[in-house]
Amino acid sequence: MERKYKKPPFAWLWITSTVIFSLLFSFALIPGAAAQANPGNTQSQVRNYTNLIQNVFDFISRSYVDEVDPKVLFEGAMTGMFNSLEDPYSTFLTESDMTDLTDTTQGSFGGVGLNITKAVVPRPDGKPMWVEVASPIEDTPGWRAGINPGDFIIDINGVPTETITMDEVLSMLRGTPGESVKLIIKRGEKMEFPVTLIRAIIEVPTVKHAMIGSTGYLKLLTFTPFTADRSREAIGEFRANNYKNLILDLRNNYGGRLDSAVDIANLFLDGGLVVSTRSRIPSENREFNARRSMLVPAEIPVIVLINRGSASASEIVAGALKDRGRAYLVGENTYGKGSVQQVYPLSGTGFKITTARYYTPSNVNIDKVGIPPDREVKFPEYSEEDAEKLNRLINANKISEFAKTNPKATAVQIETFAKSLESEYHLDLPLLKRLIRNELNRTVIAPVYDLEYDIQLLEAINILKSGNYNNLLKNAKSLKTLQEEAEQENIAIAS
Repeated sequence: MERKYKKPPFAWLWITSTVIFSLLFSFALIPGAAAQANPGNTQSQVRNYTNLIQNVFDFISRSYVDEVDPKVLFEGAMTGMFNSLEDPYSTFLTESDMTDLTDTTQGSFGGVGLNITKAVVPRPDGKPMWVEVASPIEDTPGWRAGINPGDFIIDINGVPTETITMDEVLSMLRGTPGESVKLIIKRGEKMEFPVTLIRAIIEVPTVKHAMIGSTGYLKLLTFTPFTADRSREAIGEFRANNYKNLILDLRNNYGGRLDSAVDIANLFLDGGLVVSTRSRIPSENREFNARRSMLVPAEIPVIVLINRGSASASEIVAGALKDRGRAYLVGENTYGKGSVQQVYPLSGTGFKITTARYYTPSNVNIDKVGIPPDREVKFPEYSEEDAEKLNRLINANKISEFAKTNPKATAVQIETFAKSLESEYHLDLPLLKRLIRNELNRTVIAPVYDLEYDIQLLEAINILKSGNYNNLLKNAKSLKTLQEEAEQENIAIAS
């Protein structure tokens, strides 16, 4: 006899389905994932969370619908962990990141000596996304082979560069000194030729220098183990030319090694504090003092050029020379990076983590605040309307076309072309002339300095010529005084 069942109510069916659905997930609990940390014991929490991370890693490796590369999981976990710190300076470093950072901090690497760029989106001129030479480093294989700024590398060892990433390009150009690298160079529209380069030890460019009349001009590009030695060589040339003043240019210098920054301050200070670091780790609480063997005599006036691109080690030097009353600062407020990072390798990859904050000699931390100049000099900023006009000009490629057809343009040619652009786009004439000059400098080795368009450098020179330097320096305020005044001003506004 057929047995009949009463149809269950819809609500009962929904509840039953929900319970079954939930049970499907309850069976998928990760072994050990239910372990709870003891909130009263930090070390216990660390152990428990470490176990949870390991369990989740193992579970994904075994149970995800597709096979997962453990390296991908590892890098994703590391990236997420460092992102959670919300500190832009504490980051996980991939293998290519570690290579780049190691090259910079060590100051040298095996390579061919070319500064290069590569577009990541289609180029506005329609050219393939080849590797472009920004500049050869002097006295390197690339420089000796006659490779010029603006040349394109269209092939490396038989591989077209438009099809590979920048990381792949770097891995092919860098490597063991003494080995060869075969390139195909494209110059202009018609020239295309092969070049074979032999890798050599390349020193990271760190110093440029020249005499401007009786003033020694020393520009630091970054802080490497070689920066202080190259600076001593430059100052030696200044002394041979009987220099009367010195301009130290730290603009757009993003920083580098802490010990290199202290070594640079040593050149200008006769003993005393340069910078101190403070951390919750006692070993990171240190004071760095100058040796009593300064190379630039106290009677030599020193002006330091700074801008928004001056960061980290640059700010250590600028802050030390300002607080110690050794230099007068000209330009714009610096970036404001007042922390110290350590780099730790991890079998090819690695990570960079903030371990301390640093303080200037007047006991000030400039993180997110920066260092203000004693004499502010700003380049004109674009209005929204000017930015739109400038965008149209750049997309029209008129300046690049002019530079291409007039690589050795005279001042008269630049002036004439700039005036034609001024009438068409209604932009500031000095701005247009500077843009033209910058584009022309892309196809030659750029000059060490520019007295025609660099208004911050010109102001520094005018101060040195005015005879008023000593009075200006005497009346300059320490960073401590400036921060206290700012705090008082904020209190007054709030009340």
